[in-house]
Amino acid sequence: MSGGQIALIILAIAVLLLVLFIGLFLVRLTQTLGVVTKDVDIIAREANDILANVDTLLDDVNGKVATIDPAFQAIADLGTSVSELNDATHNLTDKVRSSSSSNKTKVASALFAANAARKNRKNAKKAEATQK
Repeated sequence: MSGGQIALIILAIAVLLLVLFIGLFLVRLTQTLGVVTKDVDIIAREANDILANVDTLLDDVNGKVATIDPAFQAIADLGTSVSELNDATHNLTDKVRSSSSSNKTKVASALFAANAARKNRKNAKKAEATQK
């Protein structure tokens, strides 16, 4: 056997080993891909279940928000009413301050009379209670 023939035999053995290792690699790769495919299928099914649950939850939340919306609208309306009442009170206060001193005297007299009437009524109720 010549040196060229020995080199050719060594080359043939090297190519055979290379083909065997590539074959072994492809078999393992096929097994790994099979496992990955099964895992992806399981994950896809679980993701579908989760999405179905999310849809149900979202419908529930939307229904509850629709139920609460009128309450928030009523609160907003109440806030507007309170703001308008506050503005009216400020306007009335400004008018009372800017009115003449005779009007102030009239208002003070009216408040004094109302206070006196309240005290008289209170005293009358006490007198009735003590008589009974």
